Amino acid sequence: MIAKNTTSQKSSSSELIAQKNNPMADRHYGKKGVLLVNLGTPDAPTYGAVYRYLQEFLTDGRVIDIPFVPRQMLVRGIIAPFRSNSSAKLYKELWTENGSPLKYYGEVLAEKITEHLDPDVYHVELAMRYQSPSIKSAIKKLMDAAVSEIIVFPLFPQYASATTGSVHQEVMEILAKEQEIPAVRMINSYYDYAPMIKVFAENAKQFDLDSYDFIFFSYHGLPQRQLKKASRCDYCLSKPDCCQSLSIKNQFCYSAQCHATTRAIAAELGLSEDRYVTSFQSRLGFDDWAKPYTIDVLKERAKMGDKRLLCFSPAFVADCLETIVEIGTEYQEEFEELGGEHIDLVPSLNDNPEWIKAVADLVKAQG
Repeated sequence: MIAKNTTSQKSSSSELIAQKNNPMADRHYGKKGVLLVNLGTPDAPTYGAVYRYLQEFLTDGRVIDIPFVPRQMLVRGIIAPFRSNSSAKLYKELWTENGSPLKYYGEVLAEKITEHLDPDVYHVELAMRYQSPSIKSAIKKLMDAAVSEIIVFPLFPQYASATTGSVHQEVMEILAKEQEIPAVRMINSYYDYAPMIKVFAENAKQFDLDSYDFIFFSYHGLPQRQLKKASRCDYCLSKPDCCQSLSIKNQFCYSAQCHATTRAIAAELGLSEDRYVTSFQSRLGFDDWAKPYTIDVLKERAKMGDKRLLCFSPAFVADCLETIVEIGTEYQEEFEELGGEHIDLVPSLNDNPEWIKAVADLVKAQG
């Protein structure tokens, strides 16, 4: 009797495996869940909404990597209360009739990607690492839809512990509480993904590249201590040019991946090395961050007499506070004060149809 039951169980398992391996067979298993995740945004450009966003964002131990108690005191007692008002004013400048551009373009991506994915095979949900829609709520929707697996797609081309790493950790912590855990595939990075590189390059071609004195690629910054913590073999910052190439020693280095993205876009556009630089913006606090700082690049180019600059911001797949306001407004004003004239910002990927198709193709490539 036991032997018969065992044989029956083996037969059922074999049949299920055969069905999964045969795309023409009737499926008795769920769809593939796709979880698109971006950083997040306040729900409104108000003091209260920005306070809640900053509090959740900055108390993440992967973002401000200091011990729990001083981190809570710093964020809840100083940063969130004092920065929320000024940040709310910046978000009001950013806000459109569709709300936050970052969230809006994420919603468009989640909706339009289904045009390139078989709806009988894939179920797509959008989430934000901080605020809404939350990763927890998106995973619940996927689990309620009885998906067989979840493809986690962080909308950050370059890997960093504070972004992709935080998303992966949150997903694992949420799923760890489930009794039934589906197969999970986590996309780590796609910093040199050719279809993405081509969209950035095509966006730049709307500008007369030869009319600019210089081109800079500005990425969101990270503290150097975080770069060093992510280096398992003490390779990080061991020499001045350690980020100029990728190897097994720095394959997950955020700065090195940013440089690789720059090189890929520059190659696509045929730019010579003396025409561009990689730099880092959004520095917070007094510690050393990834260098060179974008503001220092602006100062240097102004001293050299440059008047017109073109800027890429390839750490972001959708325009947001860091691109539209920080680069488009704040850096423009600072460059003018330094004697420059104009900074043009190459649009991000946003709702570009080729970017949407590229995301779908990368999802399908996961198997």
